[in-house]
Order: sequence, then structure tokens, then C-alpha cells
Amino acid sequence: MNTVEPIRDNEVLADIKDYLKATNARNYIMFLIGINTGFRISDILRLRVRDVLGSHISIREKKTRKEKRALITPELKRELDGYIQGKPSNEYLIKSREGENRPITREQAYKIIREIGTVFKLSNLGCHSLRKTFGYIFYNDTTNKDIGMLMAYFNHASPQITLRYIGMSQDTMDKALKRHRA
Repeated sequence: MNTVEPIRDNEVLADIKDYLKATNARNYIMFLIGINTGFRISDILRLRVRDVLGSHISIREKKTRKEKRALITPELKRELDGYIQGKPSNEYLIKSREGENRPITREQAYKIIREIGTVFKLSNLGCHSLRKTFGYIFYNDTTNKDIGMLMAYFNHASPQITLRYIGMSQDTMDKALKRHRA
């Protein structure tokens, strides 16, 4: 079984956003929420319009039953405001085209993300790639690479788990192997 990976390349990330924005607003919003909040896909799919009206998104995580609150970044806020305009507050953000007012399934979200991987030749994308991408960017963009803060945000038990989760352990190993001379 392949491990899903974060999207590490900022240019590829920008290209994916451009592609999704041009092709499917719902999928674009799902992607943006994932990479800007680090929420699990099961939590993203449960979001409704009313959940994104303020400056933060507050949820009770489906997996852990813990409360989580994430700031809505300026880019995400701008895109969300345009997307939800005219929609009722109880409507699911990532709404299925089938049925009255239901979110897409986790399986459908997986297919969407895998399709992105196919289009951009990224073989190891899956539902957790959005969360891992958030973590990878957060870790690399914080001035002191604060793994403790990210570990707490993800509810991980150790820094090593978080580093492995966001793909930093693999990056470190790859760099070491490139320098290795046998």
C-alpha cells in the first residue's frame, strides 16, 4: 500500500488551485479548506454554509470528538464568500449533486483528489494529502519550525509522528541518501 503524501511544490499547488477554480467550484472549495485548515476530509464534508460565516471555523472532530477552531485565512475567506453567496445557511458546502442537501461521500472526495493526482502526475495523493499539505506548509513557513504547535493542532502524541505524517522524515532521509557515498 502506498503512503499518501503532501503536495510539497508551491508551483504545483498554485497550478492545482488554478485548475480547480476553472473547472469545479465545489472541488476548489473542498481543496482550499483542506490545505488552509488541516481538517480531516470527514470534517470538511460535514461543513455547512453557516459554519464559515465568521472569522473562524469551529468543529467537533468526527474522529476524536474534540473541539477544533481554525482561522479562516484571507484567501479562503475571499473564495468562501463568493462561493456561499445566495446559498441558505443550512446547505452543505461540499454538496452532492444527488439528493436534496447531502454532502458528497468520502469515497467521492477520494476520487476527486485522485483525479487531481492523475492530472498533475502526483501518484501518492489521497484524502489525507490535503491535511498533510497544510502541515507541511505550516511547518516550513513558521520561522522556528514549531513542530510542537503543529503536533498539538493535529492531536499527535509526539513530534516524530507529526514529522513523519507531514513527510518531513522522508524528505530528511532522501537528502541524507543523496549525500551518502558507499
